[in-house]
Amino acid sequence: MKMKKNVIITISVIVAAIAALMLFSNLTSRKKVDNNFVEVKKGLFELTVANAGELVAESSVDILGPQLGQRSNQGGNQGGNHGGNQGGRGSDMHAVDFKIQDMVPEGTIVRKGDYIAQLDRTSYDNTLKDAIETLKTRQTNFEMKLLDTTVVLTNLRDGIKNQRYQVEEAAINLDQSKYEPPAIIRQAETELNKQQRALEQLIKSYELQKARTRTQTNHQKMFLERQERLVSDIQEFLAQFTITAPSDGMVIYKKDRNGTKRKTGSSVNQFDRIIATLPDLSSMLSRVYVSEVDVIKILPDLKVTITVDAFPSKQYTGKVISIGNIGEQLPNSDSKMFEVMIRIDGSDQTLRPAMTTWNKIIIKTFEDVIYVPLECVQADVDSTTFVYKKNKTKQIVLLGNEDDKNVIIKQGLEPGDQLYIIPPEDHENFRVTGENLIPDEKQGK
Repeated sequence: MKMKKNVIITISVIVAAIAALMLFSNLTSRKKVDNNFVEVKKGLFELTVANAGELVAESSVDILGPQLGQRSNQGGNQGGNHGGNQGGRGSDMHAVDFKIQDMVPEGTIVRKGDYIAQLDRTSYDNTLKDAIETLKTRQTNFEMKLLDTTVVLTNLRDGIKNQRYQVEEAAINLDQSKYEPPAIIRQAETELNKQQRALEQLIKSYELQKARTRTQTNHQKMFLERQERLVSDIQEFLAQFTITAPSDGMVIYKKDRNGTKRKTGSSVNQFDRIIATLPDLSSMLSRVYVSEVDVIKILPDLKVTITVDAFPSKQYTGKVISIGNIGEQLPNSDSKMFEVMIRIDGSDQTLRPAMTTWNKIIIKTFEDVIYVPLECVQADVDSTTFVYKKNKTKQIVLLGNEDDKNVIIKQGLEPGDQLYIIPPEDHENFRVTGENLIPDEKQGK
């Protein structure tokens, strides 16, 4: 009896399991069938152009590396004119790439004067070493020249002094010979003239030597001063290799043309000295690239709805402020793309440059219209458009504007109609309705 009872219980469990399995299968099948249909909607329809983009600050302060030919007051961030005649840096120093040796992490909040980066000084350290050695040599040469000049001129002055004694002695002899025979007097006069001419020649030689040594000394002094300026300039220039913030803000790494960010280990050249930027986060833009097919639809001041990947629950509004005139060939794009800049309304300090955005530019708005997904609409060989309805009819429709997902139905459908998303297998058996729309459709085309 007990065994019979166990068998009955087992059979009941099996029956219940089969029933549950059949119910689940039925519900799954029904869900699968329902997923094959979509309901015709009526309401607001926006004709849009949508694409991904990234946030950029509308304005920012560039953090610059050192610049040849300019003195700096802010570690290379602000400079004044400094030509070759006032320091020689433009002609005496040669531009090389600067390597970023160290840099604060991107996103660091800094205040004016805070440390930003350190550039590699190796190349210019060697330049400074050579310049100092040259300066020492020129200082020694200049000092030796001054010493030699002093000795030479001193000797010449002593010679002049001695010659004056000779002239004075000859004059005394002439004066004492006035009572001597004429021949003796004549001899004394000749000696005086000789000593006077010798004195004049010594004085003339002294003046020529003095002028010559002055020119040579000035020439060496000019080169010495130029070398002193060069050393001073290099030392000041190297002091700029420690980069500081020109203002308060958040550090954002500079992107090269290939999209690579400049960071520790990157190089910076004289033609593009930007190390990083300090963006103004109070006014943000979304940079979007639009295909050449869609860009003709876009006009300035069009409204835009924007979402940011980092904050999917938030939605922002904005408007188009500029449209690029020249297309660019971007990676992974077969067609030319045009830059469109969108200003985001208001201010949100949580937004950061380089965040990914999704931008829906509203080209035109239609109120209270009927629309369906694009995949529901089919076309015959004669371009007659139609949809397959759940009631087993092939309904001809008259189309209006469309976006990348939906299309407006001018005639042929009513809100709530159920449509096949993909053509049914037995569509050849569907009854055709709405044939009266064919002339209107042809006329519309």
